[in-house]
Amino acid sequence: MEREGVYAPETEAEARAAYEDTGPAAKVVVRETVTAMDFDREEYKSRVTGDVVETARDALFASLLVVSVGTREEFDAWCEEHPDYEVHEAGSENVDNVVWHVAPFAETAVAATYQQEREAAVGTLRRQAFGRIYRPVFEA
Repeated sequence: MEREGVYAPETEAEARAAYEDTGPAAKVVVRETVTAMDFDREEYKSRVTGDVVETARDALFASLLVVSVGTREEFDAWCEEHPDYEVHEAGSENVDNVVWHVAPFAETAVAATYQQEREAAVGTLRRQAFGRIYRPVFEA
């Protein structure tokens, strides 16, 4: 089993702090992207809204979540070791590989199965984890 990513918050407070930390980076990414697109000042003001920066922050935070990447057997063993966790799994039980993210403060894990497209599965999983676990916490 492998782990990749940066953020593995144990508590809601840690999750909120990590999310807050991505705010300045999201602003820089948006500003530099817009500069590369040659937006003039008027277009920048009209198109770069708070929602645009918030979307960038959400995507940045999600892309940095720690995920475990392993076999179906490794994931099943993790589930057996954590019977109190609610597990949301996307995909088929009949494939060899699973990626998953664990949020201890929510006693929840989100998983996605894949056969060959590891990178796609990781990206999908991170977006699902953000939407299912973190967005409700941040909106509360």
